[in-house]
Amino acid sequence: MPTLTPVDQPEFLTAVHYVAARIRESGWRPDVIIGIGRGGLIPAVYLSHATSIPMLSVDHSSHLPDFSAGLLATLAGMSAAQRLLFVDDINDSGTTITHIKAALRDAGGAIDNVRFATLIDNVVSAERVDYRFRTIDRTANKDWFVFPWEQVSPVDKVIEDSAVVPERLA
Repeated sequence: MPTLTPVDQPEFLTAVHYVAARIRESGWRPDVIIGIGRGGLIPAVYLSHATSIPMLSVDHSSHLPDFSAGLLATLAGMSAAQRLLFVDDINDSGTTITHIKAALRDAGGAIDNVRFATLIDNVVSAERVDYRFRTIDRTANKDWFVFPWEQVSPVDKVIEDSAVVPERLA
């Protein structure tokens, strides 16, 4: 069984404010924040409110083209004239970011206008993010982080979700 590490609401709010401050300090202001479903949707909503930047969403986890590939093609077109900030809860293996970057490139997106933010960033991930609250090293930290919105799930469902990619926690 994985070690379940709760992220409480005060820490979550601190993380959102921290990431918002890093975005402001960077001098790069996104035109749109895009929440990556499921885990990045709530952080994106909060970040949208904290920065007064409008928010959209994609749902990579659903594997439904109308909610992922189709929307990423639309966002690729938007990236020619707008700055896009994709938000997720954690950059773990990097596969989600790799997928999004590839989909945007394949659809002719302007990757220079795209950045990524997460609450937690795995330093040994295949991908890097531009903004983060905290870092972990998955070679040493195998905890499964349970964010406030996940804490309403039955524990067995949280454990089931953690087992989707077992090498993250092994």
